[in-house]
Order: sequence, then C-alpha cells, then structure tokens
Amino acid sequence: MSTSTIDWTADEMMTVASARALAGARTCFVGIGLPSRAANLARLTDNPGLVLIYESGTLGAKPSVLPLSIGDGELADTADSIVSVPEIFNYWLQGGRCDVGFLGAAQVDRFGNLNTTSIARGDGRPDLRLPGAGGAPEIAAHAGKVLIVVRHSDRVFVEKLSFITSVGFGTGTGFRERLGLRGAGPTQVITDLGILEPDPESRELTLVAVHPGVTVDRVREATGWPLKVDGDLATTDAPTERELTTMRELQARTKEVHRART
Repeated sequence: MSTSTIDWTADEMMTVASARALAGARTCFVGIGLPSRAANLARLTDNPGLVLIYESGTLGAKPSVLPLSIGDGELADTADSIVSVPEIFNYWLQGGRCDVGFLGAAQVDRFGNLNTTSIARGDGRPDLRLPGAGGAPEIAAHAGKVLIVVRHSDRVFVEKLSFITSVGFGTGTGFRERLGLRGAGPTQVITDLGILEPDPESRELTLVAVHPGVTVDRVREATGWPLKVDGDLATTDAPTERELTTMRELQARTKEVHRART
C-alpha cells in the first residue's frame, strides 16, 4: 500500500485504520460519530458496495455528508430503503444479516465490554450520565462481528467499567457462549494509538499493532490495566493520499452543510 507525503493526525490515522477493517464486509450496522465517519470512508474508498444500516431504519444509506444523528434526513434521503425500527432489529440484526457492527464507547475494559450509560465520579458526586445504550447492546450481541473505535486514554480503557452497557467477552473465555450470544463479539478495537484484538484463548484484549510513531510504552501508559502485547507486533500502514483526500473532502462537505443548516 502506497503511503502519503501529506501530514496526518492521530484521529485521521484512527479513521483510516477503522475504514480498512471493513474490507470485504457486505453489511455494517453503524453507530453515529467515529464509527459513521470510518464506515463512510470505507464506502467511498475500498468498499463501495458496503451497505450501511442505521438504527433509524435506513438501509443502504449513501450520505454525502456525515449525519449528526440517526434521525438526520441525509440518511433517509440517500437510502435504498427505509424500514421500521422493529424490522431493523428483528429481521436484519437478530436475523444474522449484519456482517459487522461498528460501535464507539465511553469506556472499554480488558474483555471488550462497553459502557455508554454512566460513569461514577465518587466523592458523593452524582454519576456522569452518558447518551445511553440505544441499539448498542443488540449490535454487540448479534452482529457477525463487532468493531470498536475509540480514542485511547486511561479514562477510556479502564480496569472496571462503571456500568456494562454492551457485552464483549464478559469475564473471558466461554462467557458469550453461556449467554447464547450469536455474534463473534469484538474482533478489533481501533484507537488513535493502535489496534487491539482479543487473545484467542483468554479473550483479553491484546495490542497487535501500533500506528506509525507510537511506542508500546505510550499505549501501556494510556491503558488502565497491564496491557498484553502480541509477540508479532505490527506497525499500521500510514494513510494513503487517496484515503486522506477522500476523508478530508467528506469532513469539509459536512462542516459546510451543517453550518448552512444553523
């Protein structure tokens, strides 16, 4: 893969790596925010046939700008079809018709469990309320596999979640099977520092790749538990000019359109 001579940011590297993870996928149940940005970059570059599914009921959306929410009219205007929310979940997701679920999170633990509900602040202070579950628990349970994209810090990668919103591998090997969850669970956690994957035996998240210029020590410092590192640690390919140009044009269109709306 040819790389770019253009400078890029850690966020851009994260988005590009996330888009690449969708290579070969046919259908992707997309969360808003970082997952949506990566999924649309994948659709505009190496996977033009990717069918994006959003929780609001849009199938095959091809937004020219990134949606602000699942209710953004851009999704309905560009969709191949619009169906009811129960059909999205009962037929498409629970029916095993979504290859990939793409999620973000406020907290992630060592077994890929996610928190998007609340964070305890201690000292008698009320919990910090987050957007909530939405469809994330169903996506985590039933999608063929799950990709997670988050920025890497020890406030996000924590030893113990304040609240388990979406189950990854629970407490480790066999947990998903005991619950009868059909999906394979999180196969990659992609961050602005590198890529983590579950250990085949323990299911504990393990660092398998770092992005260019990132050290293992830096990733470990940003992780709230003793992070395991794969013996064949790789370095991610830097973004190509095509990937950067496409992503930046998408973001520029998004800013222009949303500015006009307000």
